[in-house]
This record gives sequence, C-alpha cells and structure tokens, in this order.
Amino acid sequence: MKQTIPFTRDLVLIGGGHTHALVLRKWGMNPLPGVRLTVINPGPTAPYSGMLPGFVAGHYTREELDIDLVKLARFAGARLINGKAAAIDPVGKTITVQGRPPVAYDVAALDVGITSEMPKLAGFSEHGIPAKPLGVFASRWDAYRNTATAPKVAVIGGGVAGAELAMAMAYALREKSPTVSLIDRSLVLDGFDTPARSRLLAALSDLNVTLVENADVVEVLPDAVRLSDDTVVPSDFTTGAAGARPHDWVGDIGLDLHDGFLTVGPTLQTSHSDVFAVGDCAHLSHDPRPKAGVFAVREAPYLFDNLRARLSGGALRKFQPQKDYLKLISLGGKTALAEKFGTARRGTLLWRWKDQIDRKFMTQFDGLTMPADPLPLRVADGVLTEIGDAPLCGGCGAKVGRGALQHALADLPKPTRDDIVSLPGDDAAVLKTGGVVQAFTTDHLSAVTLDPVMMANIASTHALGDIWAMGAAPQAAVLSLTLPRMSLDLQRRTVGEITATVAQALSDCGAVLVGGHTTLGDSMTIGLSITGLCDSAPITLSGAKAGDVLVLSKPIGSGTILAAEMRGMARGGDVLACLQQMVQSQHDTSSLLRGVNAMTDVTGFGLAGHLAGICEASGVGATVRLNEVPIMDGALDLSQRGVRSSLFADNRNDARVTAPDTPRAALMFDPQTGGGLLAAVPKDMADTLTDDRFTIIGEITDGSGVTFS
Repeated sequence: MKQTIPFTRDLVLIGGGHTHALVLRKWGMNPLPGVRLTVINPGPTAPYSGMLPGFVAGHYTREELDIDLVKLARFAGARLINGKAAAIDPVGKTITVQGRPPVAYDVAALDVGITSEMPKLAGFSEHGIPAKPLGVFASRWDAYRNTATAPKVAVIGGGVAGAELAMAMAYALREKSPTVSLIDRSLVLDGFDTPARSRLLAALSDLNVTLVENADVVEVLPDAVRLSDDTVVPSDFTTGAAGARPHDWVGDIGLDLHDGFLTVGPTLQTSHSDVFAVGDCAHLSHDPRPKAGVFAVREAPYLFDNLRARLSGGALRKFQPQKDYLKLISLGGKTALAEKFGTARRGTLLWRWKDQIDRKFMTQFDGLTMPADPLPLRVADGVLTEIGDAPLCGGCGAKVGRGALQHALADLPKPTRDDIVSLPGDDAAVLKTGGVVQAFTTDHLSAVTLDPVMMANIASTHALGDIWAMGAAPQAAVLSLTLPRMSLDLQRRTVGEITATVAQALSDCGAVLVGGHTTLGDSMTIGLSITGLCDSAPITLSGAKAGDVLVLSKPIGSGTILAAEMRGMARGGDVLACLQQMVQSQHDTSSLLRGVNAMTDVTGFGLAGHLAGICEASGVGATVRLNEVPIMDGALDLSQRGVRSSLFADNRNDARVTAPDTPRAALMFDPQTGGGLLAAVPKDMADTLTDDRFTIIGEITDGSGVTFS
C-alpha cells in the first residue's frame, strides 16, 4: 500500500515478547498515521512461554511454539531489525544494535524478558543451558531430545518453573530410561500452597524425577553437576530455572530500577516518560506482581493505548493487575494442575483446557494479511490482467522483463566514441580513459524490506554484483535515494542510516561513496551508480567455450520467498535467511574467479535468463542439472505451492530454454536480488575451486540453447 501521510514520529519496540506481539497485532488493525514503527528482536520468531512445557514434553512442534515476527511485522507495517539491543541512550533517544548505526526513537518500549543465565556459577556458561531466553533453550533441547541415547538431565531450581520443566523432560525421554534430577538449595516447591505442592510432588514421583534438596551447586561439568559436599549429580543436559534476573545491559540505561528490573508506574512508563517497559523485565512499583505471562498479556491493550497517546496527545490509561490469577501447570503428560485462591485440582480435562487457552492465544497471529488497495469501479481493458492476483514484488521482481529490455537496447545507436569499449548487454559498460580500463554500472531497487539499513546493504551488494561480474575492483559510487514522505527529523535519521551503511559496504571492498541525489516519493528505492577498475581484460558474457564448467556462488529462490512474504505465506526464518544471503558480499568470490571465460551475476532475469545471455553472446549451448542447483531454504516448498514472483512469467517466456514443468525448474526463472555469480570456468581451473561457496551446476556445450534436466 502507498504511503500518503508523512512519517513524523518513530516508535521502537525492543523485544518480541507477549505484550509487544499483541501490540503489533492491534497496530496492524488500527495504526496511528504518521508513526513509523520499528521492532528490534534477535531472531525472526518469539517463543510463547505458555506452550514451552508442552513443547519440551513433545506435545507441540517448534513451529507451534513460535510467534512469527516477520509475518506480524509485515501485517503491522513495521520494519523488523534482526538484532539484539545492547544499550539505550534516553537523553539522545538512540538504541544501540550491534553491526548497524544507532536506531533513533521518539517513544520506545521494552519487552525483553529475563534470563536464567548463571554467570557466577562455575562451568554454567560453558556447559549449562539457561531456561530463559526461551528460544535458545528450545533449540538446544530439541537437538538433545532427538539424539540422546542414555539421557541424564539436571534442572537447577526447584520452583514451579523448574518442576514443570523436569516433568516435561522426564516425559519426553520416558522411553530412553532417563535420569532426571531436580536440584534446589532448600526444599523443592517450598512456599507453594500445600494442596498444590503435594499434588506436584506426587506428579514428580510418578515420572521418577529425583529430588536433590538442600543442595548448593558449586560447579557444572560437561557430564555432571557438582554440589558443595562433593556429591556429583550425573547430567549431560543441565539447565537453570532458578535465579531469573534482568539482562545486564538493562541496568546500564540510567533509568530507575528495582532489584535490577525497570521500575514502571501504572501507565507502564519508566522514570523517562518516553520509555515504557512491560513483561518480566519490568517491576510494577504501584502493585508488585510475580513474573508471569498473564500480566504481560493483560498489559498489551494498556501499552497500545498509552503509546498512541504519547505519540499524538491524550490521556494515558492506568494498568491495575489482578490480585490472583489461575495457574495451569503441565505435569509432563497430557495432564495439568490448576491452582487459584489456595485450591488445587489435577486431571486430563485441565490439560485440555490449558491446551485450548494456549492454542487460542497463538491463533490470534494466524492469517494476518494486509488488504490490497481497492480498484476504481471502472478501469481500462487489460488492467486486471496486468495486476494479476498478487501484489507487485519489490527488488528485482519489479524489473522490466528481459525481452522488453532487449527490444529497447536493439534500437540504440552503436557507440561512436573510441573510449567506449563494450556494447549494451553486458553487466557493466567498459570505458577506456588514458590507458585505464573502467567498468561502469547503475542499478536501483524498490524496497523488499522496511528496514533502511538492511535495504541499503541489499542495494549495495546488488549493484556491486555488476562490477564483480566484470572481474573489476570497485572504485567509487554515487547514491540515488527516494524516501517515502517524512518529517525533516526522520529524513535526517533515515538518510544518515542509509549513507553510513552504503559507505561501509563500499569501504569493505575498497570503494568510496562520493555523492548522490535524494527525493521524496511514495515508497523507498535505493540505487547506486558504481565504477570499477580492471587490471586485466574485463570478463564479459561472450567468452564461454564448450567444455567449460558452470559454477554458481549463491543459492537461488529469493524472488519466490519475497513474493510469499508479501502474501504472508513465507516462514519468518526463511525470509531472514534469504535477506542474509542477499547481503553476502561477492568481493572475495569475484577475486577467486579472475581468469574465467565468461561471468554474470544472477539477478532479475533468473538463472535461466542470465545463462541464456552467456550462451547467446558466446555462441554456445549449456546443460544444467536441476538437482545440483542450490536452493534457498523454503523456496522449493513455496514453488510447490504455486508461489511465483511478478517477473516469473516474463522470464519464462523470454529465456527460450528447455526445462521440465516442475516446481524446481520453475525456480530457474525466479528473479534474484543480490544474487550470486554465474561463471563459465575452464575445466582445469574448476578443479581448484574447492571452497564450499562454489557449486558446479552443469557445463557449456557445442551448439546452442540451454537445457535443464
């Protein structure tokens, strides 16, 4: 959807916890015009704590456990920054995220949870796995559960969380005769209401969990936990569920704290009125409550309203937590214990109730899609055909087709200048000035992500691909930038982020950003014009020879994944992995490919179109083994589901190659953004390309035409 109202304020949500996930959902349904929303989270998903014991026990898959923040951010119109916040400056109003320029905000909120790390316990950092953050724990447990043969597990911390984990682990490993130990420095479940405690102890006993009480842990070893009396508890998977504490960096922000947790009042504001905090990282000063997900969930509507009020004016709402809440505790198998007001019940019906509550919570985040811009009642003939049934893709998916471009280039007059060496069609023009051979190219992209820094990295890598494909060393670049309408302050922030990112990307390969041009428009586009120096003959499309080996330096599938992401069909993890592939520099790769016979970068015309370009220019044919072509995670599944990029049909029609009608073959026509290098390599040279970044996918042949088999 086009942006018609200028951005004037930056709202940044730090962390993807339960409260923020619900705020994002509400924001997508009712955004505040003029606010640019950003989410910072170290990963594409946020695990839901309510289903963690069920996941550990094997009742839920990992995908069922995770909230997909990529899909949720797309629905909310938010940029998602994949990174971990390391510091906040509440005076300068900036957030430090490693590996990128500071993120500016007008209003910010923290929902970063807590950690169960035990840095002062010897050996825990090396051999222990904290139960929180949940994402890391879930991944480590999943791997252990599937591979352990004689499992020995120890849980440090005998509170409700530790007991629940111990029972889930014992149940999951029950067919492998596990040893599961629950260790506490006092009594297990000490202080819990008596009726509930007796039932939980009975459940632990039923699963043969060994209670190690009144025990001080002094060291975690690779295969054991050592106690202060030199008792050794066998364990090759040791987790900590005790001593949950705030993240260290939170205490360095300079805001008021209570035992290390951010102090907030009834409006959920910290001691700095433009910084809010919710969930486990916050301490409710007006009515202290235990760390429990129920409070995070119930804070969401208050945080949503108060953020909007702070950004636009108006009264803030006061959050008043309930005095007690229903506790539903999983008992390993599909049974649960319910406790409230000192009354406890146990049974399978209670587990079904808990399962229903948890699934209902997660269902809120399913099927969230943005509505398309409505069409006028009457349009010209052909409009509906051109629009199709899917939105126009970004990146190279929005390019003009190869056939249309070739038609336009065919009408260009031949160069009459002696210093212009190459003809249109190669990746870059070749110019000769004073004995210096220079490659020159221009490329720009419509945004495939709302994150200006990630988009700047993608655009830089993509444009540099033309220089690398010519075997040239990048020299200098100018930037062409179109931003959506925004206030002067946001213009300064955004242009600063983009120029710093582009300058660094160029510097990493020895080039310099020397200037550029900026405009405001409907959406963000970033382009670069780049020069490169050739210290030997430029590598063109026309040098391939029969017998050459075809080498590809990156997997394909970005167009399909990005098209699916726009429709809410792609997994968040696959999307972020795709973006990381797109920004992977080919500078060193290009250096290793000096001396090949022909080369190009695989971009808008897809692997098939760009290979056809080499074959046509060189007067040769090619064969490609489909199963050898590397594919990005998730792309083949999406292709099987019929997902195609906007440019797919033109690429399929224009390439004029022989290929089967299969989902894998369809990816050969998928437009790539920031794609890899495709090279025709002499056989003796190919034998030296042993680096795992290179994949041999086929051969150059006599004759003509390209065959995928």
